[in-house]
Amino acid sequence: MNIFDLKKFENFENDEEIITILEKNKNIKIERIISEGQTTDWQSCDKNEFVILVQGNAEITYFENSEIVKLSSGDTLLIKKNKKHKVSYTSKNPHCVWICIFYN
Repeated sequence: MNIFDLKKFENFENDEEIITILEKNKNIKIERIISEGQTTDWQSCDKNEFVILVQGNAEITYFENSEIVKLSSGDTLLIKKNKKHKVSYTSKNPHCVWICIFYN
């Protein structure tokens, strides 16, 4: 699989991201997420999440202090487990291509 293979996204007319699980076992989950303008509600996870924004621009907002972290292509971010946050912006052109690694 090529992480830049966006063929499914070309005819995509929904407001949801495309999530592909690349690997999953009891210790780790690795996802590729493609987004185009989508945002999320407040969320927290019981696992650490290491995020790589491979392509695009995005913003993560933390609930606790309203801190906004701006991400550009190539940026990484570690979101600690149980840290309440949301994706508050994703670029449409180019699409955002994320690699997200969830672990204990």
